[in-house]
Amino acid sequence: MSKAKSPRKVGEKEALSVGTQIRGSAQKLGLVAALIRNKKAGDAMNILAFSTKAMAVDARKVLASAIANAENNHNLDVDALVVAEASVGKSIVMKRFATRGRGKSTRILKPFSRLRIVVREQEEA
Repeated sequence: MSKAKSPRKVGEKEALSVGTQIRGSAQKLGLVAALIRNKKAGDAMNILAFSTKAMAVDARKVLASAIANAENNHNLDVDALVVAEASVGKSIVMKRFATRGRGKSTRILKPFSRLRIVVREQEEA
């Protein structure tokens, strides 16, 4: 008597990868995610590799994981993969304090973000 198998979170010809705690704001990561939406997976990897944005490094790792999941877990063709979805959300926020003059202190917020990338195998038209 085992538990019922959970349904897939994505479609039949899709693979998913999620970066849960990427250090940086969701706004900055959203700019990087917009660069790769609806692009071919190989082109998206090149865009992220040569991007000057610091968040592109972590986004590239998540995209590489999604491509590896598609190839190894779902037997999809790597050359036909397209970034179907690249969505960004907020995660935790670390709160730190910095000492200031006259015995005061101020709060420093260190945000984390989530990145969800879905790649889809697309038939050649």
